[in-house]
Parts: sequence; structure tokens; C-alpha cells
Amino acid sequence: MTQTPEVTGFFDPRTWSIQYVVADPATKKCAIVDPVYDFDEKSGQTATRNADRLLAFVRQRGYAVEWILDTHPHADHFSAAHYLKTKTGAPTAIGERVKEVQTLWKGFYNWPDFPADGSQWDRLFAAGDTFTVGDIAARVMFSPGHTLASITYVIGDAAFVHDTLFMPDSGTARADFPGGSAGALWNSIQAILALPDETRLFTGHDYQPGGRPPLWESTVAEQKGRNIHLAHGVTKDAFVALREARDRTLAMPKLILPSLQINTNGGQLPLPESNGVRYLKIPLDVLTGAVWD
Repeated sequence: MTQTPEVTGFFDPRTWSIQYVVADPATKKCAIVDPVYDFDEKSGQTATRNADRLLAFVRQRGYAVEWILDTHPHADHFSAAHYLKTKTGAPTAIGERVKEVQTLWKGFYNWPDFPADGSQWDRLFAAGDTFTVGDIAARVMFSPGHTLASITYVIGDAAFVHDTLFMPDSGTARADFPGGSAGALWNSIQAILALPDETRLFTGHDYQPGGRPPLWESTVAEQKGRNIHLAHGVTKDAFVALREARDRTLAMPKLILPSLQINTNGGQLPLPESNGVRYLKIPLDVLTGAVWD
């Protein structure tokens, strides 16, 4: 019998991100998935409001954090994984192919000495790896397409599908970032949709089409029947054509260049310089051809 974790989503309206606390009610053990570290690109200020909200919830429920899990190196917000590790002592984890993303981006940032070996995390998951949250069995699916390194965490009857599937009225994630592939995204989505129909799917973002309230939970059956990019017998070729055409119209996320500097480093901010101030390094003209907005 498949186990059912308690899943609580926390929506961040600044980045349209959903962060999760996934708990085993029997043991009071939990994992935190895709936490956000706050950054205001206009003033350069950072804060820990989102992460502290997760910690307050964990304390209120009496949970112990066993894992801090990122599904991929995010392009639209900083990861709070490192900060949460300092507060909880829980190990951080991500997919092992983050090393390929690190190698790609260390070239963009001209970081010849940057260790592109995944050592910034405590655990690098390979496809098929297993772990537990309390007594609930969990496993890892490799889900590339949006990024080279994207993975899905299947924890009991809940799958955390990051930026592959959005809610059915929003379709699917873009696949035009460096290392992305619409064809690989299709294959990853098909593997997710091969899970049992009743599997709960939790997405990484919601952009509130039509101004509706934020939503983040669906099922495999709902996605197969209603997803606007997938339903009604769409073929792989048709999906790739649709996805690539749509991606050509999209501007880059406003935080992609700051975020990848942080998120390829496990969520660690740059070290302070001699004046005590931290600085971001923003490469110019490396994402040529992107739409301007």
C-alpha cells in the first residue's frame, strides 16, 4: 500500500514559487523541497522571510527536518537550502547531473577554480536512488528538459515535479535555458504520467492564469485529461513544436543570472569582500538571442 505524506505548500508571490514541507505524520519527520531565499533585484537586499516561514511551520508542528531537497538549480529564485542547513543541520540534496550544470555555468561566470563536482551538497541523487522521509519510502526520477539536472522526488503517493508540469490550465515548463530540451522534457513528462493515476503531483510554480488564486496540486489523471499542452492525443513532435515556438516568445527570467550564481553553489551567497559586502557577478551578452521585454 502506497503511503500518504502530509504535504503543505507555501506560495511565494514574488517568484510564483511553491515551497513544500513533506512530512510523515507518524514519525514527525519531514523534508523541505525547493525553499526560497529572498532577493530584491532592485535594491540588492536579501532576506530569509520565506525560509523562516518554513522553519516556523516545522516548529509549530513539532517536526524534525531530515532532508533539504532541491529539484534543480533554479533560474528564478535563490535556493535557501544552505541557510536551512545552518538552522536545522539537515543534509542538502540535488540530482547528480548538477555537475553538468555547474560545468556549463562556471564557463559563463569565468570561474576557473570553481569546483564543478557537486560538493556543495551533502547528497547527489542518481535516477532510481531511494531514501525515506520518516518511514515513508521515497525515490528519485531523472526528469531533464527544463534543465540538464532536473529530478522528480516521489515520496509515498506524492511526486514533486518541479518545472516539468504546471497546473493543467497552465501547461508545461519552458525548455530553452542552456542545456534544456523540449524533446527531453516530453520524455520526462511521459515518465511522470506513467505513475499511478491517483499520484498527487506538486508543481514548482504557478503563474495564476486569469488572476485565479495560486494552485499547485493535481493528479496524474487530471494532467492526462486536462493539461492544455498534453491532452487530446498530442504527439511528441507536436509538443516539441508547440513548446519551442512558445519558448521563442519568452524573455529570460529576471533573476536567471543572479540565481545561477547562487544555485550552482548550493545556495551559498558569495563571500564578503574586504569591505564586508557581498557582490554578484553578472556576465554580459552570454544569453544572446533571448527576447527582450
